[in-house]
Amino acid sequence: MRVTICIGSACHLKGSREIIQQLQQLVKEHGVSDKVDLNGAFCTGNCVNGVCVTVDGTLYSLSPETTKEFFEKEILGRL
Repeated sequence: MRVTICIGSACHLKGSREIIQQLQQLVKEHGVSDKVDLNGAFCTGNCVNGVCVTVDGTLYSLSPETTKEFFEKEILGRL
């Protein structure tokens, strides 16, 4: 599963660094590093929607506060 987090200017200001750290920790805690490929990418063109994260090409909008719920539903829920 390929998970890409936007690290462009707007997303950086909205917390992409914190989201990346949370996702790295959650992947490690759940032992799914062999199944989840975390990547960074510059601007995905959806700046107004918060931190843009794609999972296998599907776009989501996250905040640091919604990251754990997103991980459980959209990442663990697909594995």
